[in-house]
Amino acid sequence: IRISSRHQNTNPKSPTKSPLPRPDEHQPPDMDASATGAGAKAKKGAAGRKAGGPRKKSVTRSVKAGLQFPVGRIGRYLKNGRYAKRVGTGAPVYLAAVLEYLAAELLELAGNAAKDNKKSRIVPRHLLLAVRNDQELGRLLAGVTIAHGGVLPNINPVLLPKKTAEKEPKEGKSPKKTAKSPKKADKKICAAKRKKCGG
Repeated sequence: IRISSRHQNTNPKSPTKSPLPRPDEHQPPDMDASATGAGAKAKKGAAGRKAGGPRKKSVTRSVKAGLQFPVGRIGRYLKNGRYAKRVGTGAPVYLAAVLEYLAAELLELAGNAAKDNKKSRIVPRHLLLAVRNDQELGRLLAGVTIAHGGVLPNINPVLLPKKTAEKEPKEGKSPKKTAKSPKKADKKICAAKRKKCGG
């Protein structure tokens, strides 16, 4: 007997048959991947690897690029800094390479400065000497102040004592000594004349 829609029970509280099976009802067990045929796909774990298989060793982008500076961290800083709406994949690699080159150049010059001063440890003074004695690094870090770095040793030539001025007084004293000898000779001549004159 067909019941019209108007005679159907519209009360939401009345029990109705649910299309989903109850949990206590018997359900057939899931078929394992091993039990399935050859055409079925095997289960896969995380990162697309097969379940139970050996996990691949992760290779960082720094290792791929042959760098010591962290490419991933620099890329994260570029994204979080909001310097641009989008950041390319090559940008952190390039930036890491540039920073690594600058650091290596600065450390090499600072190490040479420390060796010249017979020191085995690089201190801010050696960094300053390395930067200020290099033309390109000096231009790059022209407005940078390095704490406890000091200044380059420099004395204006105007303030230095002149060597010619030191020699002139010595040369001027010698004629005076020679000038004394004629006076002594005159005194002797005068004394001899007095004796002759009976004075």
